[in-house]
Amino acid sequence: MIKKEIQEKRIRGYFIDATKTLLKGEGLKSISVRNIADRAGYSYATLYNHFNDIKDLIFVCVNDFQAECAEFIRNETAASPRGIEKIRAIINAYVKYFVQYPGIFDLFFLEKISDITNKQSTVEMIYYLTDRLCSEEWTYCIDEKIVSAGEAETLKAEIRNVIAGLLLFYINRGYPENYQEFINLTQNQINHILDR
Repeated sequence: MIKKEIQEKRIRGYFIDATKTLLKGEGLKSISVRNIADRAGYSYATLYNHFNDIKDLIFVCVNDFQAECAEFIRNETAASPRGIEKIRAIINAYVKYFVQYPGIFDLFFLEKISDITNKQSTVEMIYYLTDRLCSEEWTYCIDEKIVSAGEAETLKAEIRNVIAGLLLFYINRGYPENYQEFINLTQNQINHILDR
């Protein structure tokens, strides 16, 4: 890479990091061109040299957050046995990630998609995140005849919706009132779905 390309990549990275920090800490309400530029250490006009608009920048952050979530889950579940137990561990780590970063949860599940991106594929990317995180294990379970392909699809849908609902009530409604009660409720629901 030539020097100018390296510098442009670095500046772009500063804007991405600044936006991710704001989103993690305060959520989408903290996002403005000026806030991002101030945190990145550049003028707001410079942002438009690297991104079409804020939605373009947020889309990059959504992709990065999904990769970060996947890495967090890989680290949390490395020692888990294959199959249903690994799926259970992945879902528990997924929940833990979003409890740690409620701003990311809000970005993914509460904000209007039109406020964060112009790309319809982002909706599906977010909606099917748990499916992608567990895909190797679902394939393993189907291949090992632990579940059929049809059962796996039903279980995936139940997990997607139940976990999003539980996180919504805990993160944004404070129910249950304490973390341990929330974890117990979440694990009971996961067990109910997976231990049929």
